[in-house]
Amino acid sequence: MTTAVARPLWLRALLLLAVGLALLGWAFRTEIAAAVATWDSSTAYNHCWLVLPIAAWLGWQRRARLTTLLPEPTAWPALIALGGGAAWLAAERLGIMEGRQFAALGIILCWVVAVLGLRFGRAMAGPLAYLLFLVPFGGFLVPALQQVTKWMIVLGLQLLQIPHFVDDLIIEIPAGVFLVAGACAGLRFIIASLAFGALYALVMFRSPGRRALVMLLAIIVPVVANGLRALGTVLLGHWMGSAQAAAADHLLYGWVFFALVMLLLILAGLPFRQDGVAPPPPPPARPPVHGRRWVTACLALLAGLAAPSLVAAMQRDIGAAESRLAALIAPPGCEAGAGSGEMRCPTGVLRARIIRFPTVSTWSVVVAERRRLTGQDDEATLFDVTDGDTVWRGRQGRDGTSLAASWLDGRPANDGLATRLAQARNSLLGGGAPVLIVLSWERPEAAPLGATAGMREREGLRLALAAQTGSLARLGLTLSARTRSESENLTPP
Repeated sequence: MTTAVARPLWLRALLLLAVGLALLGWAFRTEIAAAVATWDSSTAYNHCWLVLPIAAWLGWQRRARLTTLLPEPTAWPALIALGGGAAWLAAERLGIMEGRQFAALGIILCWVVAVLGLRFGRAMAGPLAYLLFLVPFGGFLVPALQQVTKWMIVLGLQLLQIPHFVDDLIIEIPAGVFLVAGACAGLRFIIASLAFGALYALVMFRSPGRRALVMLLAIIVPVVANGLRALGTVLLGHWMGSAQAAAADHLLYGWVFFALVMLLLILAGLPFRQDGVAPPPPPPARPPVHGRRWVTACLALLAGLAAPSLVAAMQRDIGAAESRLAALIAPPGCEAGAGSGEMRCPTGVLRARIIRFPTVSTWSVVVAERRRLTGQDDEATLFDVTDGDTVWRGRQGRDGTSLAASWLDGRPANDGLATRLAQARNSLLGGGAPVLIVLSWERPEAAPLGATAGMREREGLRLALAAQTGSLARLGLTLSARTRSESENLTPP
């Protein structure tokens, strides 16, 4: 195909592609902003900043496959984009941001294939698939990974006959106490290993079987390696006679250990490399497509924009969440501030904030507000406090300690699928409103937090919750079951 024919077609395709990407970027700006914020705030996803450059490099390495291709717009991806829009709508109503981001990315990829053609999609399947790592996924695996890590530590201690006591995620040995925190679960190792494994598989191997084996090892090896790293930290504390000294830099040592494990994987895969195998020849050229196909390709764009447009219309008059500070019963040693809704204690300030969300809200709004109030430090200590039928989720970070609980339809609620389905139904058909209560303990800026002080602070917050004699839980139950007209007194302070 001559340059005189190919260049205008590519310019037209790239211009149409850019316009569609701009529209989709605006429609899914919330998903993009949430992903970027997670890349920036969580060390488990810092590598996501490299995904776009790596995908671009992979595409450049495959540029020879495009020498005989012309843009071949097609309407077939519109069907997939329509399904992606339905998946996005379901994830949006369920409040699952990862699902929204995956669906949005799928719609964007459908638009790329709709404009540039199926043959372009096949030629660039690897770089396009690598873009999936733009989505910060896997956070829901942390509790399960913590249990796996704890199991490996306990198994090692049993085999070595080291005395130990286990209470959920707390492991005590004669040298001290260890907590299998969220940062110790190994999520960051697994996600980074998957991204690296995919790159290694795409560059070094051609066989689908070998690539699949690399990805399988990229999942299994970091899980086992993280368990061994955590066990090594506990053993180091046992030999040093100080758990605190051994755990001081264990995350740094963990990254060094992880780098060594990845190096061994690379060396193990080198004897089976296939990067020297010649890539398949580019497909034969086809004549330029008819002008009408450029119009039908836009069906994928319309299908992708339908769901966000529907939700935007639903949320036009959603209103703001109602928020106020709750009156607290003073625990021993604390004094109530006059009308301020907070307690001043010797080691910090205690306050409880109540937020009642509009019925049409999704559960992701509740989760986002809880994270804003309790912090997003992925190295925070997590714990639970049970108060009657309500389980309060505790979080102790650099700035303070907090307990959070939520209610829906007059019942305690968690972040599980059943709660999300119930709220999705309420948002469409009407019903109770989500209610969130956060009991927080803010320490003075200059106050250090050691292991003993942290335990005292968590115990102090438990006592403060017990002093309320269930009044906060009853308030959450009542407000979540009321209609808006019955809770007009819940207004911002």
